[in-house]
Amino acid sequence: MIRSTTVLCVRRDGRVALGADGQVSMGNTIVKGSASKVRALARGKILAGFAGSAADGLTLCELLEAKLEAVGGNFTRACVELAKDWRLDRRYRRLEALLIVADKDRSLLLSGTGDVIEAEDGILAIGSGGNYALAAARALLRHSEMDARGLVEAGLQVAGEICVFTNHSATVLELEANP
Repeated sequence: MIRSTTVLCVRRDGRVALGADGQVSMGNTIVKGSASKVRALARGKILAGFAGSAADGLTLCELLEAKLEAVGGNFTRACVELAKDWRLDRRYRRLEALLIVADKDRSLLLSGTGDVIEAEDGILAIGSGGNYALAAARALLRHSEMDARGLVEAGLQVAGEICVFTNHSATVLELEANP
């Protein structure tokens, strides 16, 4: 069984940050410590992060970019169309990854079961240490003045201290959001 990556997305004060750790594990062995599972898509207008198979996550990013072009750049519609195809199309049904994507207005979690979930509090997390990162970011959002990037970095740090499948080699991307 391959386990890898914690991905965390936070929105705060007109900014959105998306980050992931770099660990890839196979069983109880660390295979790589510096993988990058976050990407900027659509000429930097969209951030994407994936947990699970790297090949499948990259394929999903490519499919999302194609959907964006097909629907004239409508982010939400492209995500719904991708989730629908991912669930129904025989070619994509076996893609084993979860995807968090964010534009200037919203952050969405996409899954192969057709889920398109928007965070109520502006925070989404997936992957092996996702729940740890989510809990840390929520607590810090409520009880600190940290910006979106700081919340992502701190959440990933906490996850790396608890989850054996998460390390401290984080990549964080940002874009300005609508407040």
